[in-house]
Amino acid sequence: MEQVKRDYGPRGLAILAINMEEGRATVAAWVKQHQVTNTVLLDPAGAANRAYRVTGTPTVFVIGRDGTLVGKALSTKAWTGATGRALLQALLAR
Repeated sequence: MEQVKRDYGPRGLAILAINMEEGRATVAAWVKQHQVTNTVLLDPAGAANRAYRVTGTPTVFVIGRDGTLVGKALSTKAWTGATGRALLQALLAR
């Protein structure tokens, strides 16, 4: 997702990660270790997981510029592969 942010962030793509049910110190250490630059939000009580019915990780929600849900992807995807890039480019062109 770091590469996706570098490639598409200047075109308006925003990436928000939501950590599931871990404390601030644990998340901060992981973010530092993995040099994550994307925004990471905390959900220590699991409220977002319940609200969005997250059943596994990673779960990706693609939200359009107008705030509507455009798509949902479960498990790891090749966002930097040809298909992933084509999808992101089409969404950003809207």
